[in-house]
Amino acid sequence: MVSLQLERVVKAFGETAVIKGVDLEVKDGEFVVFVGPSGCGKSTLLRLIAGLDTVNSGHIRIGDTPVEGLTPGERGIAMVFQSYALYPHMTVRENLSFGLQNFKLPKAEIAAKVAEAARMLAMEPYLDRYPRELSGGQRQRVAIGRAIVRDPSVFLFDEPLSNLDAALRVQTRAEISRLHQRLKATMIYVTHDQVEAMTMADRIAVLNAGNIEQYGTPEELFMHPANKFVARFIGSPSMNIFPGTLTPGGIDVAGFGTLNLPVDTAGLAAGAAVEIGVRPQHLKPTEGAGATFTVTYAESIGTETYVYGTMAGTPDEVILHIPDHRKFEPGEAITVGMDPALVHVFLGDTGATLPVRA
Repeated sequence: MVSLQLERVVKAFGETAVIKGVDLEVKDGEFVVFVGPSGCGKSTLLRLIAGLDTVNSGHIRIGDTPVEGLTPGERGIAMVFQSYALYPHMTVRENLSFGLQNFKLPKAEIAAKVAEAARMLAMEPYLDRYPRELSGGQRQRVAIGRAIVRDPSVFLFDEPLSNLDAALRVQTRAEISRLHQRLKATMIYVTHDQVEAMTMADRIAVLNAGNIEQYGTPEELFMHPANKFVARFIGSPSMNIFPGTLTPGGIDVAGFGTLNLPVDTAGLAAGAAVEIGVRPQHLKPTEGAGATFTVTYAESIGTETYVYGTMAGTPDEVILHIPDHRKFEPGEAITVGMDPALVHVFLGDTGATLPVRA
């Protein structure tokens, strides 16, 4: 197990810069997730770490070793791809042992490593089956087992659950998390699914257009997003955004009037445009003062209800998340309120989060 460091890493394809000077440190034994929308550069960054692509500039260190000039096989990494990439003519046992045979390891050592990986992944009954005789989740476990037997310094996962159905994704996600707890290994995991990121990661790097917007724990990203992009990307459903204007008496928020929000507006002039972010679970029906919300439709799954609607002065759809079963009719008007302590305020021009007032 080792740490990983990226220093000012740049990657371009022709004239197009894909990774734009990324700095990142992954601690020994840490589970780090790269998350972001399609095309943000997360898979490219993983391929640079693996040595499948070469950096244009910058440095990558695995442990204390600079690896820019090393081949993938010399970096001490093992990679699990979105496609299972299993040999169809080989049994599970043969798929697990094939790479070790190339390293000329003794047969007894290979057998022991294969047996241990099969035990950890509950694949012992399937060792003599072929990939075509396995389910998608079982095939992905074989792909993970093939990484385990190599005993790598760093595990790299490139969207390994994308080909699985919803139930198998949840199951395999839990298996990977338990595997990390047992191995205490350094793992980097790429996904576009922020739910996977929030439930699995020690720390998350949120990427956007080749840059890391924020790097921190799931709680830090959810409770203290650095900007509007992170705030809207992390959390499901996405954060509601309301236009606002700075006034001498506070912040004038569309539909809510002037609010005294606990943010530091020093250096901003009256009339400055801001945006107010409120998560769906923090925007609640109220009997007191608030804004009018007109219901478009509602979805109840028994334990919780999602209500979709419109509000005056807000161009986007607004979502409420209510933690129980409630019935709403289309066209129904209700009053909603917010807790100022749970509101985020973003600069209108840059999207940066305004700090909390001391």
